[in-house]
Amino acid sequence: MPSIKMRAFLISIGAFAPLLLCSVPQASATPAFSRQTGQSCAACHFQRYPLLNAYGRSFKANGYTQTGKQETIEDNSLSLPVTLNAAVVTKLRYVKTNGSSTDGTNGGEFNMPDEASLFLAGRVAKNIGYQADISLGRDKALLAGFKMPFVFPQNDFILSAIPFFTDTQGPAYGYELLNTGAVEFSRPFENAAETSAQQYLVQGANEDNKGTTGVALVFHHKYGYLSYTPYITNNKDDLANATPHKFMSYVRGVVTPEKVGNFELAAGFQLWKGTSGIDFPDTPENPKTHKADAWAVDGQAQGKVGNYPLGVYVAYGSAAKTEEGATPNDFNKETAANKTAFTIAADMGVVPSKLGLGLAYRIANSGSGGSDGENAVTLAATYNIAKNVLLQVNHSFYSYGADFIRPTPDVGDQKTSLVLFSAF
Repeated sequence: MPSIKMRAFLISIGAFAPLLLCSVPQASATPAFSRQTGQSCAACHFQRYPLLNAYGRSFKANGYTQTGKQETIEDNSLSLPVTLNAAVVTKLRYVKTNGSSTDGTNGGEFNMPDEASLFLAGRVAKNIGYQADISLGRDKALLAGFKMPFVFPQNDFILSAIPFFTDTQGPAYGYELLNTGAVEFSRPFENAAETSAQQYLVQGANEDNKGTTGVALVFHHKYGYLSYTPYITNNKDDLANATPHKFMSYVRGVVTPEKVGNFELAAGFQLWKGTSGIDFPDTPENPKTHKADAWAVDGQAQGKVGNYPLGVYVAYGSAAKTEEGATPNDFNKETAANKTAFTIAADMGVVPSKLGLGLAYRIANSGSGGSDGENAVTLAATYNIAKNVLLQVNHSFYSYGADFIRPTPDVGDQKTSLVLFSAF
C-alpha cells in the first residue's frame, strides 16, 4: 500500500472535515415508517439509516405493524391505516478506480441515480405488514423487492411467515436484523465487498441471479431468532412460464443477549445449501439448475465509548469450490479452492449524529488457487446532512497475492466511492 497515497488521502479527508462541520439546515425525517409511527428515524436506527438498533429490530420483528399515532380504519378483521405510507429513496454515486486503462470506472463513473425507488410499506392488518420496493429506473418501473410478513405473537415469542421476492438481495432479504452485511442493504459502508465478508462471498451471485423467491419462516425471541427459508433463484429472464420443482435452503440464526455495559451485542450464522431445479415448457429436457454451498458467522457490538457512538462489525465466511463437471456453486464458480473472507469494521460518531469515521479490513481468497489473496483496507467518512440525508466517502486500498491474475484492463489497486443517500 503506497504510504504517500495513503497520507494524501488522509490529508484530503482532514481538509474536507471542516466543510462537513459547517451549519447545515435540519430537515425532518419523513420516510414511510416515520410517517406510520410518528417517530424520528433515530428511534429505529443506530447512528444513521439503514443501521438498526434494538427498537428497530423489534419493529421489524413485529412485521412493520406498529402504527403509533396514525389513524386506522377499524372493522371486523380490518385494521388499515388511513394513509398509504410511502417514501422516495435515492442514491447518487460517483466511483473512481486507478487502473491503467480508461475503461470502466478507471476514468471515473457517475451513477445518477445509482438507485431510485418508490418505497411503500406498513400495516395491512393487525398481524400483517408489507414492504414494496418499486425501482424508478430510467427505462421502466420494476418491482425490485416485495415481502409480506404474517406475524403471530405467542407470549414472549413471535412466529412469522414472510413470502418475498427480491431482484438482487438474495434469500437473506426475507428476514435480517443485523448490520454486518448479511443482507446487502444492511451494512455501514458503501464499498460492500470490501467491508463485509458475506458480501464478498455473494458478489456476482446476486448480480447473475436476477430474482430470488422464497418464504422466510421465523421463530423470534428478544434473545435471538432462527429462520429457515426455502427459495429458488433465477437468471433475469427465467421467471416467465417457469415451474420450480426443487428448492434451495437458507438458514439464519442470531443470538441477542442482554446489553453489556454500554453495548448491545449480537452474533449469528448463515448457511446457504442445496440445488434448485426449474423446468421450462419449451425445453423440459434441459431444466435450469442452481447450486448454493456457503456459510458465514458474524457478530456486532453497538453502543457508546464515552459520548461517542461506536459500531463494530465482524464476519467470516466460506464458499465451497465447484467440483469438476458439477453444477457451479452460485457463490464460487472456481474449481481450485474454497472462496473465503474475514472482515472487521468499526464506525465511530466523532461528532454524534453528524460526522462518523470508519475503518475496515478484509482478508480474502478468491478460490482461484495458489496465492489468490484479495485483501483490502477501507477508510470511510459519513456526514448526516439531515436525519434522512447522508453523504459518505469510501476509499479502499487493495493488495493481491503473488499469483493473482488481475482482470484486463487492470482495475487498479484503489477505489473511491462518493455517495449521496436520501429518503423522504
